[in-house]
Amino acid sequence: FCKRSIEHLFRFGKQKLLMTSYLTPDVHHEENWFKLTLLSYVNLWAARKLAFVLPRDWEQYLKTDKSIKITPSLVQRDFSRIISTLGTSAKFPKRRGYSPGRIKGYKKAPRTRHDVIKKGQKKSTKKLETS
Repeated sequence: FCKRSIEHLFRFGKQKLLMTSYLTPDVHHEENWFKLTLLSYVNLWAARKLAFVLPRDWEQYLKTDKSIKITPSLVQRDFSRIISTLGTSAKFPKRRGYSPGRIKGYKKAPRTRHDVIKKGQKKSTKKLETS
């Protein structure tokens, strides 16, 4: 590892992987966040041979063949396609927005009713008589 590649790692981590966006007074949490960003960088590095060059509309000058060197940002741009091709063991995300509602035919039990106690009024206590 040379100094230049470490500098590129930190620049890419700060700009694209949100390495410095997690701010907390607890140092342990920040260390974990730093480790997660490094792990995501390793994932991008491991997936570099699976990535295709996907030039944006204004980048028509870019070659799309294998002669171009694939950078981590190009891999990150194509990472959703790689994950959908390979699959993942992660669960599907939870639904957001409006809930699907109750199951049809489900009857909710009525609420239990309680006596209203007004201020200054004594509670009515019923004692059980034991004979």
